[in-house]
Amino acid sequence: MRVYGIKNCDSVKKAMKFLDERGIKYEFVDLKRNGLDCSIVEAWLKEIDIDKLFNKKSKTFKELHIDKELSEEEKKELLCKENLILKRPIIEFSDGYVLVGFNVVEFEEIFD
Repeated sequence: MRVYGIKNCDSVKKAMKFLDERGIKYEFVDLKRNGLDCSIVEAWLKEIDIDKLFNKKSKTFKELHIDKELSEEEKKELLCKENLILKRPIIEFSDGYVLVGFNVVEFEEIFD
């Protein structure tokens, strides 16, 4: 299992703390340091809706000053180019299942 995010993101911190407290092993992928290949984003988009991955509230998105509604293709291109627009954390399971964001109830249902 891989957890994608950035270390200073509160939601990522909460998710990792949750997993750590339960002794659940994972690999952390720092999006700031490592970046992300577009093929990974494309694989995730086969599993989940783009609007769940696309974070309009992110600092990076706000700094781009985009004042129009984006098409799905434009969103995908932006996610590939600007990984920090991805909603975090993104948890990728070995079977291809993708979980986005931190919700304690959802995490308890999946991991407890």
